[in-house]
Parts: sequence; C-alpha cells; structure tokens
Amino acid sequence: MLDLQRLRALHAVSVHGTVGAAAAALGFTPSAVSQQIAKLERETRTVLLEREGRGVRLTAEAWQLAATARELLDIVERAETRLEERRGVPSGRLAVAAFASAARGLLPSVLADLAVRHPALDARLTEVDPHLSVDLVAKGAVDLVVAHDWDIAPLPAPAGVEQASIGDDLCDLLVPKGHRFAGRAAVRRAELGGERWICQPPGRVCHDWLMRTLRGAGHEPDIVHQADENPTLVALVAAGLGIALIPRLGRGPLPDGVVEVVLEPMPVRRLYALWRTGAARRPAIAETVRTLRAHWPAASTHAAPATTGADRSDRSGRPAAHPA
Repeated sequence: MLDLQRLRALHAVSVHGTVGAAAAALGFTPSAVSQQIAKLERETRTVLLEREGRGVRLTAEAWQLAATARELLDIVERAETRLEERRGVPSGRLAVAAFASAARGLLPSVLADLAVRHPALDARLTEVDPHLSVDLVAKGAVDLVVAHDWDIAPLPAPAGVEQASIGDDLCDLLVPKGHRFAGRAAVRRAELGGERWICQPPGRVCHDWLMRTLRGAGHEPDIVHQADENPTLVALVAAGLGIALIPRLGRGPLPDGVVEVVLEPMPVRRLYALWRTGAARRPAIAETVRTLRAHWPAASTHAAPATTGADRSDRSGRPAAHPA
C-alpha cells in the first residue's frame, strides 16, 4: 500500500518544482523529502526523480502518480474538514502563504491571536510571491493564501478557489528630500514623466502595475534600480537615486531623506484571502479569515505615516463574521 506522506512529498515537489522548495512548504528538511521519495520509488519500483543539472525533474510516471496523489489528498482534506466541522473548533495544521509585506505587517499579529485563542490550531506561514500563491492554493500546496492585486490589474481566482476581501492598502510616492515633488501636497500621474524609478523586478505585481500606470499616463518608465524588498527600495530613495511608489503595509517608518507625497488618483492594492472551495466549511479557514479582517484596521493604521494630512484609514476593510 502506498504511503500517503510519501505521496504528499512527491506532490509537493511537482507543485514547487524543487526538493528544497517542497521541503520548506512541508516543514521538513530537503533530505527528509528526498528520503520519502526514495522510499516511494522502492515501493513502486519506479524511477520518479531524475537529475537535471543541479536540480531534479519528475519522470512521466512521477507526474501521473503526483496527479493521483492530488486526488487522494483532496479526499483526505474533505474528511478532515468534515471532522473539524463536526467539532466546531479550529484545529489541525493550516498552511498559510502570504506576500512579503503582509507576512511582515499583518500576519504576525494574526497568527499570535490565533495561537492564543485556538491552541488546537497549528497555523504555519510561508512567504511567497503573489504571482505564485494563487496557484499554490489551487493545487492544494497551501490551505489559505493572503494575496493582493491593484486597481488596474485584478487578481484572477481560478475555478475551485474562493476569495474574500481583507482591505485596501494605500500607496504613496516616495521621493528624496530636495526633489521637485518634495514640497508638494499632491502630484498627478500626468506629471511623472522624465523621472528615474526604483521598483521591484519584472514579473512582480508592483512592477507590472507601475509600467501600466506610467504608460497609461503617456510616459515610458525609466527603471534605474530594482530590488525585491520594500526596505531596500526605500533605502535607494533615501540615497537620492530615484523615486518609488510603495504601499504602506509593512513599510515601517520612513528614514530621514525620504519625503512622502500623495499621488492622485491614489494607487490602491487590495488584499484578499483565498482558499479551496472544498475547504470552505472548515472552521480553521473561517476563523483565520475573520481574524485577518479583524486585524486589518490596526495594520493599515500602523502603515499610515504620521506625516500624512487627512486620515484615510476608512478605506480599510472591516471585520466580518464569515469569509464569504
């Protein structure tokens, strides 16, 4: 009989692409995942992984077995959901994935709250790019995702995945002191031509949004510096190397040398929780979504800098009693 944990390891490699990434998602070491798959190869008398450069690739037989593993894991998930629903108490392991600034600015307080109020729930966080997170939840690699989109680039939810709004994260134009915009109360998008920009690399949601926005205003962006993390982007602005559009969530206090300016119309990215339809009735999912929404007003308030004039926190999401 095939071992479910070994099938789970193979499925994780098929979803994440590498043994290391699969191990991180499962909370194991890479060697443990490799051992699980080696045992599965012996059980099935089938080669499942082949070396390819420094990594591995799944054989055709492995892809077929991984698809069957997904079906079995779906059955297990439904059984666990029914049991948890009958108990009416959030429990068991809950794999949560979130993009970087949500993992830093929102999830710590949410996970701490859940741990205190629901000790039977073992929620575990993995930081992922929002481009990848929706696919991970659709394939069953994680149970719940916190992702985001922008007002001009909606986040698609694939079939079999449900979503609920958490709140709106406002975005500001950051410029060095002495910049021509530094003393302005607000700047319109039509005025952004000829600037040197600092942003995330291509393929990231924020980068794509910036390109669309500037081109929509008639400007071809001049991207001079690129970095993954917002603190790095802020540091580059502080050094006088360009300007940036950076959301407030998880940004932290601005250093000396950086001035925040309102961009009109103000860019907004929307935060969502996403989960598989089959797990919608699981108390752990419903309670986590409720907790995300309950903590959002505080997270968005902390994100709003003290130098801002009018309080715009009323655009944040409101707590709700159910994820739907």
